[in-house]
Amino acid sequence: MSAVSPTISICAISKAYTVQHVRTDALQNVSLDIWPAELSLIIGPSGCGKSTLLATASGLTVPDSGTILALDAILTDATDEDRDAFRLHHCGFVFQGFNLFPALTALEQVQIPLDYLDVPVEEALQRAGDAIKRVGLWARRHLRPAELSGGEKQRVAIARAIVKNPAILFADEPTSALDSHNGEIVISLLQNIAHETGATVVCVSHDPRLIAHADRVVQMEDGRVVRDQRPQMAAQRGIRFP
Repeated sequence: MSAVSPTISICAISKAYTVQHVRTDALQNVSLDIWPAELSLIIGPSGCGKSTLLATASGLTVPDSGTILALDAILTDATDEDRDAFRLHHCGFVFQGFNLFPALTALEQVQIPLDYLDVPVEEALQRAGDAIKRVGLWARRHLRPAELSGGEKQRVAIARAIVKNPAILFADEPTSALDSHNGEIVISLLQNIAHETGATVVCVSHDPRLIAHADRVVQMEDGRVVRDQRPQMAAQRGIRFP
């Protein structure tokens, strides 16, 4: 069995928001290690802090206190520019609303991150095609969002997120706009990506149907982690965790 190190180490972070003089403690002294090659599912009711945890873990926002170490970068000490560069080079994102451009084909949507990375056009087309094939949409690569179903749109979004081979993939409510069948396809894709590429996949959801597909389930309530469970699947795959 081979030992692994956490991709993201979250240590005692807290985050509060004040809206119209009302303070909300979104995160309260949360500590969590997140590991590679598995799908970590963060669940809990609306307002429990799970999306805030994802935003801080990815460097989209900074906690009020505590530290976040991701791939040897201390995100809590980094500048805005450094966090932007970290996400560009190391992270992929999948959102509830797909965030696709109406005028672009599926293949063109997937190629966009590689354009930002200045990947040569020929290589970018090859990699975008490979990503589209991975999510099972090669035959529909020429279609625009209006011609795709909700499940297909989300699969395009996943292809776009993985085309740059990110070390970390963040998914925020990726199945909430989908029916159960398409939700199963999407969550299975995310788990397969973790297992086959070794990526760290962090999924935030309030959908209990996703639990059966997760390698690890972290439950949150009132800004705190109240339960952290991992099935035996990881051990069966020869990975040792502390």
